[in-house]
Amino acid sequence: MPNEPDWVDRVAHIRAWSRNGIRAPHKPLLLLYALGRLQRSGVNVPLRFTEAEGPLGQLLADFGPPTRTNAGYPFHHLTSDGLWVVTTDAGEASPGSHLGALRASGAKGQLAPGFAAALIADPPLLVRIAQGLLDANFPQTLHDDVVDQIGLDLSGAMEATGVTPRRRRSPEFRDTVLMAYELRCAICGWDGRLGAEAVGLEAAHVRWFNIGGPDSIDNGLCLCSMHHKLLDKGVIGITHERTVAVSARFVGIGPVAEQLVLSQLGKAISEPLAGIPAPAQEHIDWHTAEVFRIPALHVA
Repeated sequence: MPNEPDWVDRVAHIRAWSRNGIRAPHKPLLLLYALGRLQRSGVNVPLRFTEAEGPLGQLLADFGPPTRTNAGYPFHHLTSDGLWVVTTDAGEASPGSHLGALRASGAKGQLAPGFAAALIADPPLLVRIAQGLLDANFPQTLHDDVVDQIGLDLSGAMEATGVTPRRRRSPEFRDTVLMAYELRCAICGWDGRLGAEAVGLEAAHVRWFNIGGPDSIDNGLCLCSMHHKLLDKGVIGITHERTVAVSARFVGIGPVAEQLVLSQLGKAISEPLAGIPAPAQEHIDWHTAEVFRIPALHVA
C-alpha cells in the first residue's frame, strides 16, 4: 500500500487549526460525511451542495463549536487540501463558500480521484483515516454519536487503526482525578460501587485532550458517565463561580431530565480534596468558548 502514508499525512494536515486551541472540525466533518458515503456505495459519486447542505449543516450544529459556520465553508475550503474537488454545472471550479453561489451554480463535490481510488482499493485505510479524524477532533464520548449520524462502519477500528496518536494519555489521570473527588461525581454526587470498584464514574477533561488539554488535575473533573457526556456535548458548562451552567438549547420534559440536568442549574461543583487544585479558569474559559452551547439558562 505505497500511497497510504501519503494520504494519512494529507488528512492529518487538515487538523492544523486545533493546535491553537480553536476547534475547527468543519473540514473533518465534511470528510467523515464523504467517507461514510463512499463506504456505503463503493463509488465516488459527486455530491451536490444542495444535497449535502442539510445533513452537513446538522453535523456542524451538533458537533461543531458554538459559533456557527454554514456548510459552504468546508464544502469550498476542503479543496485546498488536495482531498476534495468541487466543480459547477458549467464545468468551472468552486465558486467560493457563499451559499447562494454554491446553490445557483449547481456545485458538486467529490473526493479527489486518487484519494477515492486508494480508499476503494483498501477499505481498512478508510477506517483508519476515519478513526484518526475522530481521535483528532472529538473526545471519545462523542465518537459513537458522530459515526451513527454519518452512517460509518468502523468495526474493528480500535484494534488496529494504523494511526499513531500524537499524544498519549497519562494512565494515572483517571485514578488521580477520581481519588481527588473521593469517587463521587462533582455535579450530581453519584458514587456507585460494584464491590470495591467505582462504576459509572469517569475522569473528564474540561479542555479536551485532543485539542491540547493537559492530563493534569487542574483540567480534570470526576463525573458520572451521563454528566461527562453532557459536558462534552455542551449541554452543561462551568461558570466563573464554578457552578453548573445549562444551555438554553437543552429541552427536558420529564422528571429524569429535570433531576439530571435542570435541577443542577446554579449548583456549586464539588471541590477536590484539600490541597488539590480545582479546574483552572483557563480550561473553563476554553470550554465555555469552544464547547458550551450558548446562551445559558438564567438561575431563577
